Amino acid sequence: MRDTIDAPAERPLGPALRNGWREKCPRCGSGKLFDGYLKVRDGCDFCGQDFTHHRADDAPSWLTIIIIGHLIAPILLATYQVVDLPVWAHVVIWPTLAMVGIILLLQRVKGGVIAFQWSKRMHGFDD
Repeated sequence: MRDTIDAPAERPLGPALRNGWREKCPRCGSGKLFDGYLKVRDGCDFCGQDFTHHRADDAPSWLTIIIIGHLIAPILLATYQVVDLPVWAHVVIWPTLAMVGIILLLQRVKGGVIAFQWSKRMHGFDD
């Protein structure tokens, strides 16, 4: 007779990523994921999920730069073809736009990376 092994509970990726994007716990969607701008909490206040072992490292920064670059580059090129802006205007507009985009996106992307790790049971998120 074969021993049956209990399969671990499924962790759907979609809801986890949505919760991470909303800066909430990927497990319950209620608790806050961050204490500060990028400081991840030690655990969820609602469900008790431990976040101390996450390994987001450089992935959120890298993904944010890729996303912002792919959004700004076409806008920059289209603007350059339509409007003849002076060089100083380009120096002011594009880095400012990039910084605003990075500030708005970085925390959400980090939440998504942590949610991805939780969903795929990576880096200590296994049971």
